[in-house]
Amino acid sequence: MDSIRLVIVAVGGQGNLLASAVLGEAALLSGVEVKMSEIHGMAQRGGVVESAVVFGPARSTIISDGEADVLMGFEPSETLRALKKCSPDTVVITNLAPLPPFTVTIGRGKYPELETLQELIRKKCARLISFDAVALAKASGNVLGVNIVLLGALIRTGLIPIPPESLKAAIENRTKKAFLESNLKAFELGYGAADGIAAAG
Repeated sequence: MDSIRLVIVAVGGQGNLLASAVLGEAALLSGVEVKMSEIHGMAQRGGVVESAVVFGPARSTIISDGEADVLMGFEPSETLRALKKCSPDTVVITNLAPLPPFTVTIGRGKYPELETLQELIRKKCARLISFDAVALAKASGNVLGVNIVLLGALIRTGLIPIPPESLKAAIENRTKKAFLESNLKAFELGYGAADGIAAAG
């Protein structure tokens, strides 16, 4: 198989690193070669956290500008900020629930309109899958399950060579027992959300 390059961007505390770990384990369970790297930034202060995951043969986990096959964003403005990683062939998956930075909260910055944000993203990629992942996480019974919701959407696209069963097994291995049921439901809701968007498109 050819290598597939995935960039994940999030704000500290959104579970980016757990999502990467689940993906890595699911890849190993599926017999898919995988390499990962992370840039932690100021995660404890709401800073940006970026992960690079490369599936298949690759010498490096570095994903240069324009090289991402898939960009997955946990926060819409961070997805927009990471667009430099995309090419006209990239598929972008993003949560649409904003988590405004401190500068916006204190009135020293302006958050982009979501419609404008989506239009800017669409112009730079092959396909955009966007939805409110926070609402689906709440529906699953765990508001912190945004990361698992987005993993469900990612797997549904078929772009990553991991079957749903392997991803669910990795969730079971990596999730605390108290959150297992809600995380499995979050996965299914994200999977279904991407399915509905694909049908509409």
